[in-house]
Amino acid sequence: MAKAKTQKKKPRKKALRKVRVALIGAGGMANGVHYPSLSEMKDVEMAAICDVLRAKAKATAKRFGIAKVYVDYGKMLDEVKPDAVYVLMPPHHLFDIAVDVLNRKHHLFIEKPPGVTAFQNRQLAMHAKRNKVLGMVGFQRRYVPLINTLKKKVEKRGSIHTATANFIKFSPDVDYYDGAIDILSCDAVHAVDTLRYLCGGKVVNVASSVRSIDAANPNAFYAIVTFSTGAVGILTTNWAAGHRVFSVEMHTTGMSAYAEPDVRGALYKEGSTEPERYEPADCAGSDAAWHRLGFFGENRHFIDCVKTGKQPCSNLADTVETMELVERIYQSQIR
Repeated sequence: MAKAKTQKKKPRKKALRKVRVALIGAGGMANGVHYPSLSEMKDVEMAAICDVLRAKAKATAKRFGIAKVYVDYGKMLDEVKPDAVYVLMPPHHLFDIAVDVLNRKHHLFIEKPPGVTAFQNRQLAMHAKRNKVLGMVGFQRRYVPLINTLKKKVEKRGSIHTATANFIKFSPDVDYYDGAIDILSCDAVHAVDTLRYLCGGKVVNVASSVRSIDAANPNAFYAIVTFSTGAVGILTTNWAAGHRVFSVEMHTTGMSAYAEPDVRGALYKEGSTEPERYEPADCAGSDAAWHRLGFFGENRHFIDCVKTGKQPCSNLADTVETMELVERIYQSQIR
């Protein structure tokens, strides 16, 4: 009599470990891009939210199915004991809370800029290292699918030898948080960080022009930056322009890429006049703004780093160099 074949048992899939996050802040960026990103992730539990305005916290909790609401973040952290904490608030309110979170040994995500100065950023990095936790800064242009798709194609051809970051707006007299922080450190810093990301390596030299155009304070910043990789970065930021554009260029010998994350991308090869065209939604796999503009990507990266213990790309120690470059642009003006 033939023996019956024994069926091999399929290995059980490991349960997906959920990262429990506590959220501090229920403002526009939190509700508009960060929390929608986290709510899509099956391995994330949005465990609790805190805001000094209980009504805002309750409204956000209802929208995203967050169980617990607090107005005292310390009480929230004591009771919830999260794996990671999001602190989403203006830079001049950030430092003390961020330090406290790090000293409580929670992994930390903060929006850009990482403090008001490079010194504050440096201190945050020191606290993260001392407490053996991860700290990540939301420089989301590093995670834009369109930019990274084109960056990989250019770098496959050869090293980027020239890159530009262009950020213009019509807000000549803007005072961020009633003047608590300047334009370059607060918002145009996106372009500064993107230039570092595209060129790689360390900053070697900076030559800059800083102007106040129809405004009391500086609102236009231009720089040529050389990097240890041999790449040259060109920065153009101007808040006295006619409309809003954020765009980058990446060049290697025989190939050039142009990316405007809100609109389109193009890749030219060997003098071609008709480019390969790239759509932001196609590169992101979604037309949702938080996917197209890199917010989902940066939040996914942070959660993955919490799970693996790997340092994030835009970690606190790395972004010190971005804030130092901001300071060098002020210090290296061509007279």
